[in-house]
Parts: sequence; structure tokens; C-alpha cells
Amino acid sequence: MSTPKAAGKTAHDFTFPAITGGEINLADYKGRTLLVVNTASECGFTPQYGDLQRLWERYKDRGLVVLGVPSNDFGAQEPGTDAEIHDFCTATYHVDFPMTAKQRVTGADAHPFYAWVASEGGDAAIPAWNFHKLLIGPDGTFLRSFSSKVTPMSDELLRDLRLVVEDA
Repeated sequence: MSTPKAAGKTAHDFTFPAITGGEINLADYKGRTLLVVNTASECGFTPQYGDLQRLWERYKDRGLVVLGVPSNDFGAQEPGTDAEIHDFCTATYHVDFPMTAKQRVTGADAHPFYAWVASEGGDAAIPAWNFHKLLIGPDGTFLRSFSSKVTPMSDELLRDLRLVVEDA
């Protein structure tokens, strides 16, 4: 169920613990487009890591930041520790885009960013499975969500991404 809009908040008001330690402050990405994706290592959609990496490599110099958010919320398909998740992603898919520590993305214990997304985008913005994608504008506003079935290199996602990424 969606919640009322969070007055005056943007994505830039949130931080996440980083998968390798430290913190990811979304305010550091002001002026850049974010594609936030809840991920899992043992899912049928896990090969999307490869396309997320390709998307990151293709558009990072034009203002895109891909942010992976590992979560065990769906089908217990992310059972590993942060170190195991990081090792899997780097060894298998050569992931070097930023990733958070494992997070809850649904329910009452969801990370506050996801509560904000629900308030901004309604029920359709709430992840229903692994590899749900959230497009955040350079000003930190919620723009759009994409279901798990929409691949990172799909025409649908690329079309919307090109509308907000500089010189795409």
C-alpha cells in the first residue's frame, strides 16, 4: 500500500551502508541520474547483473549511476553475507558499480529510501521481486519504476534513460 508523499524529500536525503564498508550518500550523486536496483544472487533474473554493468560502463561518463541494493526479501534468493555477495558480483559479472550492504526493500522494516519511493511512486514503485528498477532524476526526484522483467538494456528502459542522461 502506498503512503502519502514525503513533503520536501528527495532521494538525495538518504544514505545506505556500502557493501564494502563506509557509506553511500545519495546526495553525492546530485546532478546525476540514478538507476537503483534491488538485486539477488540466486534468482532467475541474476544475469541482469551483466546488463547492469554494461549500462553502467556505457553511461557513467554521461551522468548515470547504477546502484545495486542486494536484498533477501524475495524467495530468500540473496542468502549470502555482504562479502560473499560482493565476491560473487565481481567474480561472475565484473560488477564495479556502487552496491549497498544487504537491505530490506519491502515491508515495515524496509530501508527508508524504499518507504520514500512508495510515497512518491505508489504501489507500482514498490519492488515486487528481485531486479526491480527505480529511475531517479538528477534533482533526486522519483521518475519511474521498471518491473523485474524489463531488462537493463531494453528499449523501454533505454528510451526513458536517454531522456534524463546528458548527451545519451
